Amino acid sequence: MRELTFKIAERNETGLILEYIKKLAGYEERLDEVIATDEDIEKWVFDENQAEVIFALLGDEIIGFALYFLSFSTYIGNVNMHLEDFFIEPEYRGNGYGKALLKELGKIVLDRGYGRLEWTCLSNNKSGIDFYLNIGAEMKDWELFHFKGESLEKFVRQ
Repeated sequence: MRELTFKIAERNETGLILEYIKKLAGYEERLDEVIATDEDIEKWVFDENQAEVIFALLGDEIIGFALYFLSFSTYIGNVNMHLEDFFIEPEYRGNGYGKALLKELGKIVLDRGYGRLEWTCLSNNKSGIDFYLNIGAEMKDWELFHFKGESLEKFVRQ
């Protein structure tokens, strides 16, 4: 494996962040759900500091990214790093780069004293689930629910 390096995304890379979000959405066959704009990413990641992005690089070439934010666990009384998006370019998969990027995120969790590193995975992403289980991650018995758009507005108005 060639040496992988990591860098925290900078404001001038907002378009690149959105490009990687769309690459992940395309892989998940959910590209039509991406409505985020460069302005949204700039506002929430860089102006409001609600998320961070780290890029994985081989030399000068970006081959993947991770976008994460903090959540709070009342059970452990600490914040968690919630990994929202995680993507390695298809031609670089199977070389240990995904595992290396997760390890880098784990180092951030440990260095900052967070409680845990957590994420969700689409239930039909068998290769992703197998990868996570193979590296020792635990699958919890939680189901994800959410409101958005019209369903959120309808719920609030009831």
